[in-house]
Amino acid sequence: MKPRLINSPWTYALGMLALMIPGQAFSTYYAYFYVDTLGLAVGLATVARTIYMAWDAINDPVFGYWSDGTRSRWGRRRPWLMATLPLYALFFVIVFSPPAAFEGQSLFVWFTLALILYETTAAIQWTNFGALFPEIFRGDARRAHAAAIQQGYQIVGILIGTAATPVVFAALGFQRMALLFAVIYAVLMVIMILTVRESAEEQQKSPLRFAEAFRETLSNRPFWTFNLANSFGQTVNGLLGSIVPFYAKYALQIPEAQVSLLLAAIFIPVVPLVSVWAWLIRRVGAKRAWQIAIVTYALSVIPMAFVQGAAGGVIGGLLVSFGLSGFLVTPSVVSAHIIDPDAERTGRRREAIYGAVGGFITRSSAFISALAFWGVDESSAMKAGKTPAPTRKARSAS
Repeated sequence: MKPRLINSPWTYALGMLALMIPGQAFSTYYAYFYVDTLGLAVGLATVARTIYMAWDAINDPVFGYWSDGTRSRWGRRRPWLMATLPLYALFFVIVFSPPAAFEGQSLFVWFTLALILYETTAAIQWTNFGALFPEIFRGDARRAHAAAIQQGYQIVGILIGTAATPVVFAALGFQRMALLFAVIYAVLMVIMILTVRESAEEQQKSPLRFAEAFRETLSNRPFWTFNLANSFGQTVNGLLGSIVPFYAKYALQIPEAQVSLLLAAIFIPVVPLVSVWAWLIRRVGAKRAWQIAIVTYALSVIPMAFVQGAAGGVIGGLLVSFGLSGFLVTPSVVSAHIIDPDAERTGRRREAIYGAVGGFITRSSAFISALAFWGVDESSAMKAGKTPAPTRKARSAS
């Protein structure tokens, strides 16, 4: 392995690209696939999503603690990433592969179990991947540089997982689309794992006990302030990810073929814009840049409520992209700032448990997103089962 590739921000960011391609395709289209394509009732879909999100919130802190406490010659994070790699790929495919005969209650059961299996491995993958960032990149300048590269890769993953996905499943069907994305994920994640080297020093330290680890984490006030505020931004992210296909079809009233145009307007400009936020972090500091990003993101989504048609959607999407880019780049640098003083105080780096507990706090945004999704359905003409011809036709094509 070439030394310049070891702990390079470019090779590390391949993990983000690997996880974002299937992850974004999942978050954007799994509800659309089951509700609009397969005809699952929105009420049942909401129950399944609630169970899935509750399990997601519960398991993250446990996985984070186990990861921080792992001691092996391969490190703390890499064994978890490699062990769950094939399972994550398999369960992603299963989500989009329900038996053709399933509908109603049987489809609901399949949907719920598939979500739980997928989420379990996704939580382990994301927890361990994210925990590597504060350890292998130190200092604001290096972290801002690494975060900008990582988020550039993330946007590429988002574009593939959202804008390109309709084209792919239209040509191949949902199951083959999932197989293709699973293979791409596996190749990229293996490269990332092989080029990461964790701190040997951390392997020599005994982990904190379970109660002490959580007490130290939960008593950190900046940690709470950061994650509670961040959860509101994540609410917007969740809605953008899952409701865009419905927003395009029922609010903008544009054909499915133009959904990719809307998604591209939101996400493509983010790629060059992440460098602007990396510069702002170096200029005003991570905390102030993050505060500016939160406010900017909040204001940028407001026009989406008033635009009409494909052209209006594109204009609204372009405005969202600037706020979104800031919200993607700044949190990882701020989070690392919170973890560093804790490591100095306790003598142990506990990136995984901080990331996992932070994820638990921000999961409230997922519940708000799910309720908003249900509320939109109840107040609009979009009802599952009222468009049976397109859904059954699309299903047979998948």
